[in-house]
Amino acid sequence: MTSNKPKENNMKNFITNLSTSKAAMVVGIAFITSIFIVTLVDDFLLANFVVPGDTEALANYIEANGRLFGVAVVGYLVVLVLDSIIGLALYVVLKPTNKNLASLTAVLRLLYAFTLIIGLFALTFQVIDVYGYASIKLLGYIFFALHIFVLGYSVFKSEYMPKSLGVLLVVASFTYIVFFVDFHLPKTLEAITMSTMAIAELSLSIWLMLKRNELPEN
Repeated sequence: MTSNKPKENNMKNFITNLSTSKAAMVVGIAFITSIFIVTLVDDFLLANFVVPGDTEALANYIEANGRLFGVAVVGYLVVLVLDSIIGLALYVVLKPTNKNLASLTAVLRLLYAFTLIIGLFALTFQVIDVYGYASIKLLGYIFFALHIFVLGYSVFKSEYMPKSLGVLLVVASFTYIVFFVDFHLPKTLEAITMSTMAIAELSLSIWLMLKRNELPEN
């Protein structure tokens, strides 16, 4: 039987040896790429497939667009892999601030990604229906909201990143409550809420790419 320890050690060594500046660039590129794919999947292929929304409408979309469903699944899997990479890269970026907070930030993002990957495969192979998938997706977004909160706190506590970015991320983490509670928000307010989520992470990603060479090394 082949041991998995060499692979685990290689991954550990890769993360340990990854410089903070390179990790910052990885976060930025991976996030911007994922935003593009998410927009393509959720706005042009299958609405509500990535972002929680009208589950009944999603069921109808899948039934009526079988081929698009396959393409959407592949796109979403790529996004979740990118999310996993972002989580690991954020650990490297945040480790100089607090190793425990950096670990928690990474673990929560990985939990989000793995939860959604499980739900995605279960839906694809018809182990669950679209309503079961919606429940798993909401659980994943609980992990993601907690991830954004801890990320914001870590950024705020750091001495090398703007505290304003930390505050923005913490505020954004609370906006995810709209996925769990139906507030019947007006369309304009709903759009503002969704924009806050995207702007918070996008602002951090752009800042990390621009200031990557000024970040402290581990």
